[in-house]
Amino acid sequence: MQYRKFGRLDWEVSALGFGAMRLPTVDGERSSGNIIEDEAIAMIRYAIDHGVNYIDTAWPYHDGKSEVVVGKALQDGYRQKVKLATKSPIRFYKQAEDFERFLTEQLERLQTEQIDFYLLHGLNKRSWENVVLKYDLLAKAEKAKKDGLVSHLGFSFHDDLETFKMIVDATDLWEFCQIQYNYMDIENQAGTAGLKYAAAKGLAVVIMEPLLGGRLVNPPQDIIDLFKEADPDRTPVDWALQWLWNQPEVSVVLSGMSTMEQVKQNLLSAAKSGINSLSEQELEVVAEARRRYLAKTLIPCTACAYCMPCPNKVDIPRNFKAFNEGYMYNDVKGARGTYRIFLTEETRAGSCIQCRVCEEACPQEIPISEWMPKVHDVLGEGKTYDDVNV
Repeated sequence: MQYRKFGRLDWEVSALGFGAMRLPTVDGERSSGNIIEDEAIAMIRYAIDHGVNYIDTAWPYHDGKSEVVVGKALQDGYRQKVKLATKSPIRFYKQAEDFERFLTEQLERLQTEQIDFYLLHGLNKRSWENVVLKYDLLAKAEKAKKDGLVSHLGFSFHDDLETFKMIVDATDLWEFCQIQYNYMDIENQAGTAGLKYAAAKGLAVVIMEPLLGGRLVNPPQDIIDLFKEADPDRTPVDWALQWLWNQPEVSVVLSGMSTMEQVKQNLLSAAKSGINSLSEQELEVVAEARRRYLAKTLIPCTACAYCMPCPNKVDIPRNFKAFNEGYMYNDVKGARGTYRIFLTEETRAGSCIQCRVCEEACPQEIPISEWMPKVHDVLGEGKTYDDVNV
């Protein structure tokens, strides 16, 4: 195992961290609470035995069962071998007192007296204003730290770069942050600029979704051929992970592993990792993979949002993004999940009334009113991309 600096803290973290969001389940569903406990515990302990020292979980993972299983896995002396991270589920807050209530139950679930790294979960501009500031959560988190219930405070993040910088700069309490980042997300959410910004402030940066929810595991054939030509023995997963570990600002890369084989393969990759270990030619291979993915974009939407607000409240950029990604990564199931979970009935493409107000403002001159029914047919009605003649 290779180890790396964890921000300004006097501690080194394993290059690979174990993310407990995709543990093996009886029904094979990622979010299911039916965890195969013996297998999950064996996987976590195998990772620890081979050098992993950062375990990440959260309140809602696996219908609330992830923390329980992690707590069991860290018995028999394993708790002392790792730093444990979990997250305060601020989207479930109803009142200020929920901070203490959730933290107390999380300590019980995890069978520990102290959480090493405690995050405010999934911050964006709305939750920052309506939950964190409204309920004075920073003061509550600081008190929890003084009381010895948590050791270090941070946040995980899903929003734009401007919001990320605002949250980073809002308090000196932050010691680390967690961002979605991979070779396709260099300009999405916090992106590369956010990674460098946080690291320059002395924050450790924890990476989630290094494989974009698994979408980078099995790329299209032309990208497989690109990788194989550059290095016949390196897998698409290893290309993605090494690209992250190559960057000095990256502290630890979390992987949500579902099988023991994935654990073993990721441990092998981590053992080969290193800062500035990729050549210019290898970096260009990854850049070309990104270009080839982007060339598969169906709708040339840049998410500039000039089309917004829609008079009928449809979230045009978010619909287009889901539709494009379903095609780009050959993951229509995931795109339908985004459409169902992250868009309300009101904001989905199916609510478009073809008023064409948006088209007058679109600098890309996209025929939005023609695309919206196709988006809904594929993501909302279960049709294929071929069915709608894309």
